[in-house]
Amino acid sequence: MARNIAVIGDGESIKGFSAVGLDIYPCDDLEEAGALLRRIADSDRYAVIYLTETVYHATGKARARYEDKLIPAVIPIPGVTGNQGTGVSRLSSFVEKAVGSDIIFNN
Repeated sequence: MARNIAVIGDGESIKGFSAVGLDIYPCDDLEEAGALLRRIADSDRYAVIYLTETVYHATGKARARYEDKLIPAVIPIPGVTGNQGTGVSRLSSFVEKAVGSDIIFNN
């Protein structure tokens, strides 16, 4: 089964992703974001699900179900409001877990 890439976030931030073939799921109601993430992730259609950082933070409890799974990979991306540093922070923690020290960002 072919697996696609999904993007969840406010409509303004994600509309351009459809132009490059990604499936977009506009979600302007953060109360519904967790349920939307679960529905998309549990559909088994997606290998990667990008979330705008705002949605990423709003879906903490729902997102925890997928933290230890390889598929789908749930990855934060900046939205139109700007970069909140979530992606860099996660990458830094992954590097630190893997090698015992943050050799990339040296924080």
